[in-house]
Amino acid sequence: MNLIKIALCQMNVVDNKEKNIEKAIQMIKESKRQGADLAVLPEMFNCPYENEKFIEYAEELSDSKTLKEISNIAKEENIHVLAGSIPELERNNEKGTGSIYNTAVFFENNGKLVGKHRKMHLFDIDVKGKIYFKESDTLSAGNDFTVIKTNLATIGIGICYDIRFVELSRIMALNGAEILIFPGAFNLTTGPAHWQLLFRSRALDNQVYTIGVAPALDKDASYNSYGHSIAVNPWGEVIEELGFDEDLKTVKIDLDEIKRIREEIPVLKNRRTDLYGIKENKI
Repeated sequence: MNLIKIALCQMNVVDNKEKNIEKAIQMIKESKRQGADLAVLPEMFNCPYENEKFIEYAEELSDSKTLKEISNIAKEENIHVLAGSIPELERNNEKGTGSIYNTAVFFENNGKLVGKHRKMHLFDIDVKGKIYFKESDTLSAGNDFTVIKTNLATIGIGICYDIRFVELSRIMALNGAEILIFPGAFNLTTGPAHWQLLFRSRALDNQVYTIGVAPALDKDASYNSYGHSIAVNPWGEVIEELGFDEDLKTVKIDLDEIKRIREEIPVLKNRRTDLYGIKENKI
């Protein structure tokens, strides 16, 4: 068996960056106490999920208080950390203005930043009578695929809405990703309808593990996260799913299951690439 323990850190996110960082550190420490090799934080773990707050909380990666703290605790606790996402500011002129991205950052257990993912597909939706949100009012879209080779596994990273686009997950799987991780913040409309279905589908499509980590539900917030952080195996089975409240659960995954399932049902091998394919299949 080739086992990895992954902690799903479903934290409450409040309108206070210091408190959010403190909570993330507490959860990373608890992840280590539970024997986790990798702790995964939610999308926008240091910032309320609001366009105005993205602007207020945005940090440059090179001078990010949030990420310095996460790097330090990863090194101190000797644990890998996927810092779910933060609003990343990239200045593009001397006046200090710039673009803001929804960016996830991966740290090795020595605290070294080894990869980042900027959300590729911006969450612009209008479900009549239920929910309206337009990330593109403040955020810019990323353009890069993110597959990181670590000493734990090869990990593909997307963020929330990215999971709806089947091409992204397939490209990451074709480039060796064994685990697809999507920090996310589905809402009380899309969450019950699609959250579990999408994670099971992407796991089944690509015969990989899928992991989703969300903020806990805050009924008083302007945007209500569905929570329900999840882990799904390559057979499409849910092996862990949390509820609405703040919680932390550690899941064991066996990377050998990927090879076994792909031998039993060789979906990727049986693709008709003579008839169809994804042009962007090399990262």
